[in-house]
Amino acid sequence: MLHQLAGLPQPPREQIGLPSAFARILAEDAAADRDYPPVARSIRDGFALRSQDLPGTFQVVGEIRAGESSTLSVGPKQAIEIMTGAPVPSGADTVVMVEHVSRQGLAITTDRRNQPGEFINPAAAEAAQGAILLTKGQVLTYPRIALLATIGKSEIEVYAKPSISILSTGDEVVDIHQPVQPWQVRNSNAWSLAAQVTRAGGNPVLLPIARDDYAHTRELIERGFQSDLLLLSGGVSAGKYDLVEKVLSDIGAEFFFDRVKIQPGQPLVFGKAAGKYFFGLPGNPASTMVTFEVFARAAVERLAGLATPSLPLAWATLTEPFRHKPGLTRFLPARLSPDGYEITPIRWQGSSDVPSLARANAYLVADESRESWDAGDRIGILLQ
Repeated sequence: MLHQLAGLPQPPREQIGLPSAFARILAEDAAADRDYPPVARSIRDGFALRSQDLPGTFQVVGEIRAGESSTLSVGPKQAIEIMTGAPVPSGADTVVMVEHVSRQGLAITTDRRNQPGEFINPAAAEAAQGAILLTKGQVLTYPRIALLATIGKSEIEVYAKPSISILSTGDEVVDIHQPVQPWQVRNSNAWSLAAQVTRAGGNPVLLPIARDDYAHTRELIERGFQSDLLLLSGGVSAGKYDLVEKVLSDIGAEFFFDRVKIQPGQPLVFGKAAGKYFFGLPGNPASTMVTFEVFARAAVERLAGLATPSLPLAWATLTEPFRHKPGLTRFLPARLSPDGYEITPIRWQGSSDVPSLARANAYLVADESRESWDAGDRIGILLQ
């Protein structure tokens, strides 16, 4: 699948203001407009002086505050009172913290033996002018927003969000605002996928529910290919009324795979038709959620311009014994402790058990080749 995703088209770009840039994908490199810091600065309140004169008594010959320039300099046994962030005067090569001196009038005494450079942030220590600080394809997190503001970028070029069509299928599925009969289910998959697509950097486009009718399903699938990517939920199993693969085949789809060795989510279809990629996700809610996270999310992120999509897998310690039947990698609802160290499986009734999924904040990942784990064993997890 990763090989196929390498062929995704380059997203278009757009210019936006910094207030709208959070979580967007950078479409241009960002370079330092000057040295950072542009001059050597003190990182403590204290006294700037020569380290070779320490310890001893010094004459205070001036003061430098943050936010002001200064032509002051220090000579032998002289000190200048300095504030955090203020430029270090010429002649000084260290700052003694104010807590480490005693003062009488214009004289200070200290027993410290500072090293040269101590409590000084040298010019260009953080970045040199012209250095590339951010590269295109990175997510604009809040520290990166701060960096863009630091280098004077009030506007930035980002990749436009891709449109992702979401198509639920099945006569048993009804819109959430409609009355529901005992044999029907509300269309939760479209809304969970919309949330997952949004988090991955896409704009979800919710299509009407495709009924178990060939013509209706084909009409909506063809409409879905007007977006950058099509996500289908349901209709990809081997049932009599599972029409999705038949329709896709008839419009000339190329199928890269139609089954994966995971549970929930085995009947997963990935392919390309009409110049666009598509995922046929299984219809049970857990299957839809898991297969999007494990497979489809990377496609949305690449379409959004993210340079290196990644799967948020980690490790945690089981709080209780766990067993499963080997042969498939299983993604099961679980509760991760607030500190992120321990994981507890959640009892559930299978892939349609949305209440249990809502109680979870992670998936326990049971390796296909292992049958059992004891309490205290480490096990893989997929973060929600």
